[in-house]
Amino acid sequence: MFLKGKTALVTGSTSGIGLACARALAAEGASIVLNGFGDREAIDRIMAELGAASGAEVRHNGADLTKPEEIGGLIADADALGGADILINNAGMQHVAPIDQFPVDKWDLIIALNLSAAFHAIRLALPGMKAKGWGRIISTASAHSLVASPNKAPYVASKHAIAGLTKAVALETAPSGVTVNCISPGYVWTPLVENQIPDTMAARGLTREQVMNDVLLAAQPTKKFVTVDQVAAFALFLCRDEASAITGANLSMDGGWTAA
Repeated sequence: MFLKGKTALVTGSTSGIGLACARALAAEGASIVLNGFGDREAIDRIMAELGAASGAEVRHNGADLTKPEEIGGLIADADALGGADILINNAGMQHVAPIDQFPVDKWDLIIALNLSAAFHAIRLALPGMKAKGWGRIISTASAHSLVASPNKAPYVASKHAIAGLTKAVALETAPSGVTVNCISPGYVWTPLVENQIPDTMAARGLTREQVMNDVLLAAQPTKKFVTVDQVAAFALFLCRDEASAITGANLSMDGGWTAA
């Protein structure tokens, strides 16, 4: 258990990629601060599972990450466990519509959650990491940090910005023992992807099957969804000492989508 004694804060971790990351980190002994919405009983079950795996404390903070003051409370929970040694910025959302029909409130919400929340979490967690001389900051970006798709302007903009934020912070922290990277998956089968299918059907006049095969998997030469466990395994590797030379990287795992 190479993360025994470390504390990991994972945003958006009550489901999907975030939960898979929390499970992978807990299996290596890390204390975990979960974040996300969901059924209380289901969250309690997740906490019990992670605690049994790690042998360490697990907390849940349901902070609304679109509100900077609530992010402060999330960091405080990590501080109570010794401070966030690992920060995984994973929380995100999507809405699909043409730019000239895009609801302004949805733009503001997506930028706040996908981008500004990562900024606030990094600025608050980083001083503790620098004081320890060790830290790992990993953000879930997307193939859309490198390429665009129609009807997703704020999502594409936020993910391009996450890649830029990663590079800037990596340069600032390079001598400190803190590494800063982002992982850019292609389409991963998560609630975020599943929930955007109806909007894409409406925006493009397609059936569910057409969206799955002709829109989503059409982008990935492997014709397979990336799995949450594959992303989590990659994040876990970045926490190892063997990955200490990797910083400022935007790491694709998209089934060949951005190879062309």
